[in-house]
Amino acid sequence: MKSLNFIITISIALLLNACTTLQPNQVKVEQGIIEGSIEDGLRIFKGVPFAAPPVGELRWKAPQPAEKWEGIKETREFAPSPMQGGNPPGGKSEDCLYLNIWTPAISANEKLPVLVWIYGGGFSFGATSYYDGALLAKKGVILVSVAYRVGQLGFLAHPELSAENPNHVSGNYGLLDQIAGLQWIQDNIAAFGGDPKKVTIFGESAGGISVSMLCASPLAKGLFHGAISQSGGSFGPTRPTTYPGENMKTLKQAEADGEAYAKTHGASTIAELRKLDAEELVPAGWTMPGGWPIVDGYVIPGNQFTLYEEGKYNDVPVLIGYNSDEGASFSREKTPEAYYAGVRARYGKFADDLIKAYPAGENSVPKTARDLMRDAAFGWHTWSWARLQAATGKSKVFYYYFDQHPDYPEDSPQYGYGSPHGQEVAFVFGLNPDDQNANESDLALSEEMGTYWTNFAKYGDPNGEGVPEWPSYTNERPKVMYLTGPTPFIGDVPGVESLEVLDGYFEWRRTPEGEKWAK
Repeated sequence: MKSLNFIITISIALLLNACTTLQPNQVKVEQGIIEGSIEDGLRIFKGVPFAAPPVGELRWKAPQPAEKWEGIKETREFAPSPMQGGNPPGGKSEDCLYLNIWTPAISANEKLPVLVWIYGGGFSFGATSYYDGALLAKKGVILVSVAYRVGQLGFLAHPELSAENPNHVSGNYGLLDQIAGLQWIQDNIAAFGGDPKKVTIFGESAGGISVSMLCASPLAKGLFHGAISQSGGSFGPTRPTTYPGENMKTLKQAEADGEAYAKTHGASTIAELRKLDAEELVPAGWTMPGGWPIVDGYVIPGNQFTLYEEGKYNDVPVLIGYNSDEGASFSREKTPEAYYAGVRARYGKFADDLIKAYPAGENSVPKTARDLMRDAAFGWHTWSWARLQAATGKSKVFYYYFDQHPDYPEDSPQYGYGSPHGQEVAFVFGLNPDDQNANESDLALSEEMGTYWTNFAKYGDPNGEGVPEWPSYTNERPKVMYLTGPTPFIGDVPGVESLEVLDGYFEWRRTPEGEKWAK
């Protein structure tokens, strides 16, 4: 009888084990089992919750752990985008903290490097559903894209919110979402065949700025091991009236803004503001900025330039750069007179020197003038990041300048224009060979950039077989990779003489006199 009972017990155990064996498109994470799809040799999981929905009393609070579930959760579709103006693909919802995974691994034992994408959008809009990670994943990495709250729902500061917070701060919820996503990856990516000790974050615009901020945040320490910032960096000082490149405010300034924001919605308390429908809290159309990270002393401890001077940052290899004509996307002045007035309003006593360094035409605002906006928002930050990390860090720095565009004829309205903001993103994720707008030079450059980015994720270095050698940046040899097709090449820092003039302004802004002057 004992023998029979033993056989029955073993049979039941085997049957139960067979019932719980995961299919190839299923993975068990800490919260439960998810089921994705298999497409063209990749396992793809979309809409995977990494935190609890930030709704109700969790609105304007740090992300909380995702709840566990019973059974199998289908993860085949992108989750809704965060609340924002306009109509992003797939809709939008306050319940937005989800991530997506493309993995070429067929088992949990492969320990592949992981690339984690953080989208841009001025911290006011954006969605993971805009980006397909398949082509990068096919180069031997796991691609993860992480959603985060944007606009006022992602970055509202307010005295009441600071009072209820155990760290006595508010704002920066969107950055805390990113950090929560990275923590989830540390805890779960091995189940997808990933190596939690080989995670590289990358992003563009607000995503690239986020990467910069995560590199300076003690809360993100150990959650990533490499960083790629495309048109990012956040090395400017705080300023009550913000400009591109001087976007940050102090907690006190942001709290005052938050009180004014609450009044515009007829709310005298945060409790009243939490009762409003999320749709009432975002602009009806596509608007930015609707919120921005702040120097709160907690997520962002202080001025990032000073933190790097003091060696107080997450010292990991970085690959950083920007596009040749970023100013074409942000400059609004149409006449030299308007350009001069804008420069004088922002730069005060440095205006005349900067106008000489970034001159306008007799009757136009050409690229030489637009480059002031480019450098103030992106170029100076990248250059400063490279110089500071090369001086105080141990990890390598790789610096690029993306410049891929047609040579427009003189009679073209685009004559003299370079590569605008965001153009390189499609090159990184992989151009479609069937795209009639992509020529052979574009396709070659896209392939090279995808290789550089995934090599960096694998080795902490973009170099490898089949691509031109990319030397690391040092202050003794400040060389930059010019990403232009069909063959990238090495050159000097673009416009370094002008950058040095702009550097004088930012250096002065970090002084007590410069801080007091800013309005």
